[in-house]
Amino acid sequence: MFSNRGVWPAWLWMFILALLLGWLPFIGPAIAGFVGGLQAGDVGSALVAAIIPSLIVAAVIFALGTLIGVPIIAALVGTGIFMVLVLGTLPLLLGASIGG
Repeated sequence: MFSNRGVWPAWLWMFILALLLGWLPFIGPAIAGFVGGLQAGDVGSALVAAIIPSLIVAAVIFALGTLIGVPIIAALVGTGIFMVLVLGTLPLLLGASIGG
């Protein structure tokens, strides 16, 4: 009925392992990406799963900024944080492409 492969379990594994192994500068996210890539099954799904946590964090910051602050500033901050998260997840993307 439910498959243990695909984008959903892959990004969940990546998110949890990246939180747990975040104290390892490059190796931790690379391991999380590799494990998530194995869960994803193929490279395309693994790369999509690696980007999803960054999208979620940026969307939450955008929503909080919109509710609390000025919407234009929230949009700029959300976009900026998304770019920082994407660049910061390069080891995660590398591990995901190897694992996928």
